[in-house]
Amino acid sequence: MSAKYSIVVPCFNEEQTVKAFYDAIIPVMDGLKEKYEIIFVNDGSRDKTEQILAELAAVDKKVKVINFARNFGQQPAILAGFELAEGDAVIDIDVDLQDPVEAIPLMIEKWKEGYDIVHGKRKVRKGETFLKKSTASIYTKFYKNITGLELPKACGDFKLFDRKVIDTIISMPERDRFLRGITAWVGFKQTSIEFDRQKRLAGETKYNFKKLLKLATNGIVSNSSYPLSFATKFGIFFGISSILCFITFIVLACLKIVLPLTAWLFPSIALFASIILIVMGLQNIYIARIYKEVQKRPIYIIKDKINFD
Repeated sequence: MSAKYSIVVPCFNEEQTVKAFYDAIIPVMDGLKEKYEIIFVNDGSRDKTEQILAELAAVDKKVKVINFARNFGQQPAILAGFELAEGDAVIDIDVDLQDPVEAIPLMIEKWKEGYDIVHGKRKVRKGETFLKKSTASIYTKFYKNITGLELPKACGDFKLFDRKVIDTIISMPERDRFLRGITAWVGFKQTSIEFDRQKRLAGETKYNFKKLLKLATNGIVSNSSYPLSFATKFGIFFGISSILCFITFIVLACLKIVLPLTAWLFPSIALFASIILIVMGLQNIYIARIYKEVQKRPIYIIKDKINFD
């Protein structure tokens, strides 16, 4: 029996790129001469993305569309595609054509060789600033140090997953997910293929600083308790520093070097207040996460679906 492939494509306000992506990927997938489906997940777009996707689905039954009730984010959009995908292998790819659709057959070759996860690794990253690339590299190293999980370098969400990996991922109960971290955590046999990442076809990236920070935080909080131990170490360090400061002040007093009262009072208050606030802030991150998990709200809400039997 021929294998079936599922292409999962999250979209948010991508009216300028959806049709171009479709035109680019169809000849690539048809060239495989095997069954496939393309699942576009419309993440609450406010432009004409939903309309364009509906038009594509009307003329091509291999195109399936999931419309969210509102914007839930890229990670929930990818997860929704995973949960409804029927393929033996599932490929997650962005719609902006920065990750080349021509690399998909190379991923499938690696999958047929026996690999369960195939990462798309960027040799060249056009259109990305030095700051973005350097901070990504720093985060990858930091992530490994505090979680023990190694994220593949220069890899994003462009990946191929075997069906058993997809089933494992969607069986996980947590709400806030960092799929790159989960991919590292589940294990299985992994490899990568290299490609040159192009500039974005049109529009602007939907990952602003706030969303990137949230994604990075989810990745750490999901897989490490290090921030809690860091708070303790931080408190011990400043506690010892304050004791040394007081000893210094006492020695100066013995040498009859008189310091004003504020030299003792205000630094002490500021020191202990900052320690308390930092520890409470870090603990609150985990409490907030527990609160979300206890709520057990759905990760996303589907408004409607097209071409799903």
